Amino acid sequence: MRAVVARRLDGPDAIELIETDVPEPAVGQVRIKVAAAAVNPVDVAVSTGVLVEFGLTAPREQFGLGWDVAGTVDAVGPGSQAQVGDTVIGVADLLAQTLKTHAEYVVLDADAVVRAPEGVELTRASTFGLNGLTALQAVKALPGETVLVTGAAGGVGGYAVELAKHAGQTVIASAAAHDEELVRRLGADHFVDRNGDVAAAVRRIAPAGVDGVVDAAVVGIAAQEAVRNGGRHVHLQGGPRPPQLRGITVEQLFVHTNRDDLEELKRLVEAGVISTRVAETYHLDEVANAYKRLAAGGVRGRLVLVP
Repeated sequence: MRAVVARRLDGPDAIELIETDVPEPAVGQVRIKVAAAAVNPVDVAVSTGVLVEFGLTAPREQFGLGWDVAGTVDAVGPGSQAQVGDTVIGVADLLAQTLKTHAEYVVLDADAVVRAPEGVELTRASTFGLNGLTALQAVKALPGETVLVTGAAGGVGGYAVELAKHAGQTVIASAAAHDEELVRRLGADHFVDRNGDVAAAVRRIAPAGVDGVVDAAVVGIAAQEAVRNGGRHVHLQGGPRPPQLRGITVEQLFVHTNRDDLEELKRLVEAGVISTRVAETYHLDEVANAYKRLAAGGVRGRLVLVP
């Protein structure tokens, strides 16, 4: 089979499309014939060596790339409840794996796989797993009535807006000015321009500060300044952890895949609560172009690889 890997961590130009053996599922695993696999910023980060540089993973000879997948189960290991022929989605949430979802086949733990949402074609179904899990786990960590979401036009931030609104919270969204219409469509009650003084703008809306922030843009202390005393700051992995000031609890979120959260996301997609947005599709042999496009920034929606 063909698979995308990073050996020289020099960015998109250095990633390789290799020929390798089709992997076999072990106990409690399933093998998926890949129909579509979204590209995430973490994939670009792995290819550039940033995660090794920050000590988030150890150096290794080969990194597999890709977290999200949609496809069809074509083999199962002992102890798996999945059936050959099931149409599924899954998330490969470990950084240091030799092969991942940017491939023609991938093996995942059965607990990281659920049936694909009904009525959603597989290109779209491949787009919400990792970002949706991150947003769902972030929003669940934020009790309170009013939340700020930074990076609200991005993958994680957009889902956080939709999920917080669904949970009944008042949502203040921060993004670039040209994305205001988009984030309001996602459900934001208020919008603040990320290029201004975000904390000051938020406090004009909520003078005491918001109850919590989902810092999807990894702004750090500048986002925390918008939070009330004793509030909560959910900080996504990938930047320095901000200090805990004014009694604010800082939670550094490390997303983890579990069947219950994936099932919940699937139901929310089926109900139309969260959206699936595809910006562009690329064939597997165009993978370097997809990574370059994502690294250039400004993508609204997801870039998806198809075999």
